[in-house]
Amino acid sequence: MSITDVLKKSLLEGYASSSISVKSVVVCMVITALIAVYIFVVYRYMNRNAFYNKNFNISLPALAIITAAIILTIQSSIVISLGMVGALSIVRFRTAIKDPMDLVFLFWAISAGIICGAGYAVIAVIASVVLTVGIVLLSGLAVMKESVILLVNADEINAEKDIIQVVEEYCSLYKVKARNLSKDHLDMAIEVKVKEEGKLIIDLMGLKDVTSASLLSHEGEVTF
Repeated sequence: MSITDVLKKSLLEGYASSSISVKSVVVCMVITALIAVYIFVVYRYMNRNAFYNKNFNISLPALAIITAAIILTIQSSIVISLGMVGALSIVRFRTAIKDPMDLVFLFWAISAGIICGAGYAVIAVIASVVLTVGIVLLSGLAVMKESVILLVNADEINAEKDIIQVVEEYCSLYKVKARNLSKDHLDMAIEVKVKEEGKLIIDLMGLKDVTSASLLSHEGEVTF
């Protein structure tokens, strides 16, 4: 089988169990590795977590290559495929995925490995390009302003009216999430959507009874 035939089967036609040779395996692994490195690069530049997890990113190319190797092995024998299913059924991924985008990249790497291992690498390439374009376009689309938590501390328990009045000047939508009163102290947590964050804080600090004011981002659900 010539290299042209091997590439054709690796990219378009799919493998038959009898057509899997050393040359086919090498070509499949190389194509999978190239797509896996592409996924690695895309994740590195698209990741917006506060702390970039390099180990997780390295696991994506490894996962794609391992998956491609498993698919190639399964195609060679029904007995091996049944044994592989039994072996993989005891594997449990116990690490919690906090960011949904991490889950997308995991499925992307696994799918690329499955598709390349089956001999349809063109589909994996096209899907990778479409996914990249979609992620870039949607991540740049400003759907709505994220809410933040405004924390205000005051030395007068009757200062809430003045605080809310300032908040209403800058925020069309707000919601008091917590209110803590002591004998001569008021603590408030307010969920707000505000563009002029600096001016809001300055005006709040201009109130006579306010001792501190701060804005905190949060990863909870947006309630309005």
